[in-house]
Amino acid sequence: MIDVGGEQLGVVSRDKALDLAFERNLDLVKVAPNAKPPVCRIMDYGKYKYEQAKKEKEARRNQKTISVKEVRLSPNIEEHDLNVKARQATRFLEDGDKVKVSVRFRGREMGHTAIGKEVLNNFAELTKEVGQIDRPARMEGRSMVMFLEQKKD
Repeated sequence: MIDVGGEQLGVVSRDKALDLAFERNLDLVKVAPNAKPPVCRIMDYGKYKYEQAKKEKEARRNQKTISVKEVRLSPNIEEHDLNVKARQATRFLEDGDKVKVSVRFRGREMGHTAIGKEVLNNFAELTKEVGQIDRPARMEGRSMVMFLEQKKD
């Protein structure tokens, strides 16, 4: 059993531990229930839960969220359209987002997936100043997908 100040009180019976906690108007909490014997602590459980929630909230606030933006292309995209999409993806990468670049194949285009791979490689080449390939191009159903991430310095 552990006291409020963190002092070890040694092995104490359950009833005595509950009496000690009741005397101090505090709670008896099992800290390590699987230990032999179980470790209990006298503490203000409400205050403990509040501090835990506060720490968790602080951790969430300091956590950086990365969202995934998607850019869709087609296998027969023109050069100017590809440049426009590349500029958009560059903007996403500069903001710290990941970019999912997908080429959708329709009908007979499924027989020419090499063209889609070439389009994705050209796209990666256009965005290489700010981005790098996170996951290389691969087929997912009727789409070929590649992920880009911000370049690490």
